[in-house]
Amino acid sequence: MAGSKLQAFWNHPAGPKTIHFWAPTFKWAISIANAADFSKPPEQLSYPHQSVVACSGLIWTRYSTVIIPKNWNLVGVNLTMAGTGLYQLTRKIRHDYFSEPAAKEAEEI
Repeated sequence: MAGSKLQAFWNHPAGPKTIHFWAPTFKWAISIANAADFSKPPEQLSYPHQSVVACSGLIWTRYSTVIIPKNWNLVGVNLTMAGTGLYQLTRKIRHDYFSEPAAKEAEEI
């Protein structure tokens, strides 16, 4: 039974013999790198960068749900990209617009 499932995975139109498998697999590096930046101070985050990561994740998540063959690896990586980008944008906005003024003055000194 395990052999037949492995063979079905291997021969799937979005399996390891195709670019449809490897492109989203390597795209996980972007999401992992963005998640590694969760420990980075919010003032070092970039609005344009995180906006692109979030929008790209949202757009390509939609695309990956309508293409044939269905590629759940692509759906997962793009949802993760959107999530990490939106989380980083939230951190940056909270820091820039909702943090205490005294804390901002202490940072400037």
